[in-house]
Amino acid sequence: MKEYLDRSPGLKQLIHWLLIPRHEARPRRWVSWFVNPFIHKRHRTSMVRSSARMDVLPFNPFSLGAHSVIEAFSVVNNGVGPVAIGDRCTVGIGSVVIGPVTIGHDVIMAQHVVLSGLNHSYEDVTRSIREQPVVTRPIVIEEECWIGANAVITAGVTIGRHSVVAGGSVVTRDVPPYSVVGGNPARLLKQYDPGEKAWVKPAVRV
Repeated sequence: MKEYLDRSPGLKQLIHWLLIPRHEARPRRWVSWFVNPFIHKRHRTSMVRSSARMDVLPFNPFSLGAHSVIEAFSVVNNGVGPVAIGDRCTVGIGSVVIGPVTIGHDVIMAQHVVLSGLNHSYEDVTRSIREQPVVTRPIVIEEECWIGANAVITAGVTIGRHSVVAGGSVVTRDVPPYSVVGGNPARLLKQYDPGEKAWVKPAVRV
């Protein structure tokens, strides 16, 4: 179907207009009410607060696991890439999740966290940045992570299992499992040492 639409730009544009109003990211209400519930996987015990903005479209996957919550005033957008949220996760108040993003089980996101798997191209100076294509790289938040308030996770980053991102951090590179990072750009602050069975600070480079 996708290949057929790619060969028929006029039809593709019509379908896009039927799904989304021009110059907007939010789907039309009939899509949210009558299409998405039959396409996307949302567990019956999950919860999406009424004030959350779900810019979720049928042509990319979206899933929300058991006992997971998307809190008030959050935004979830799968327009340019899939969004998968595991079981027992919290997307904190006012947070933004723009696919492609995969969030494992038991992840805590505090307030005003931004996960964006897209970037805007800007290299062509003869066109405005708005007119240039977007580039996507998937974000992966592995199981049992805690993302502090006001943190930003940039496109292409993987946060390893059971890691902590301090509040206000900007994470631009992968975080190893069982680590604590913080700062702008985020740097390694602590890591779990299984030999010592303790969280230790990294060795200082001379």
